[in-house]
Amino acid sequence: MRKLWELYKSGVWVEPFLTLSIILFITTSIILYLLIIRSRSKNIRNERLRIEYGNVIEKLMFSIVFEDIPFSTTSQNPEYVRLSKTTFFREVLMESIINLHKNYEGVHAQKLEEFYKESGLINDSLKKLKNLKWELKCKGITELAELNITDAFKSIIKVSKGRNKTLKITALNAGIKLAGTKGIIHLTKHTHPIDDWTQINIINAFKKHDIGDTEGVELLLESQNTTVVTLGLKLIKELKLTQKIPYITQLVNRAPNTLIKYEAQNVLQLLTV
Repeated sequence: MRKLWELYKSGVWVEPFLTLSIILFITTSIILYLLIIRSRSKNIRNERLRIEYGNVIEKLMFSIVFEDIPFSTTSQNPEYVRLSKTTFFREVLMESIINLHKNYEGVHAQKLEEFYKESGLINDSLKKLKNLKWELKCKGITELAELNITDAFKSIIKVSKGRNKTLKITALNAGIKLAGTKGIIHLTKHTHPIDDWTQINIINAFKKHDIGDTEGVELLLESQNTTVVTLGLKLIKELKLTQKIPYITQLVNRAPNTLIKYEAQNVLQLLTV
């Protein structure tokens, strides 16, 4: 310890320390600069490719959606065959299909859904759904739900049982879009509390997708999880489901606590006015 103190007092270490610090600073600065240049170059290249791919995709979508040309014909196009093997092209193509599907209904929307399946893009979404990264899972779920892939419903519901809040909300919203009330009935056995933010998102999903068939919402009132019961009451209240009044009356008589009883009475009063 005494030798270290004497070495410190002598100041011999100062010059090597400063030299090493300067070298590390310069090296770090150069590495960061190169990373920034690389990132900017990649972004510029992607934007250029996005414009190039956009022209190809626009012609492809027009021929499939409006000219009734089957995918089996367009898939033989040498340019499409070459580009479809690149990941970035498929990403841009996926974005285009999603955006178009949001703006079209009926036959045009069905053609986009068929193309999504026939082109193999559905497999890209399913891979994202199985990915360990939650943000990619969310992306895959959103794509499958937007293009009405009902076969993915069970897999999406499994994901909704996780702890990640963003992933849970995305999966629940997708489940509601694909199967209406079936997308939330499983919550009756949910053991963890459902926070207010998640409840708000579920209610908004029902309003957004204009779910006409609300059969099964009353099952939420039978849950042992009080937050699920509260969600059921809020849904009945917000959607003005007067046909559920008998179930609310039963809940008032067997409420697990005074808070739930008060909420049930409040909803009952609002619906019977």
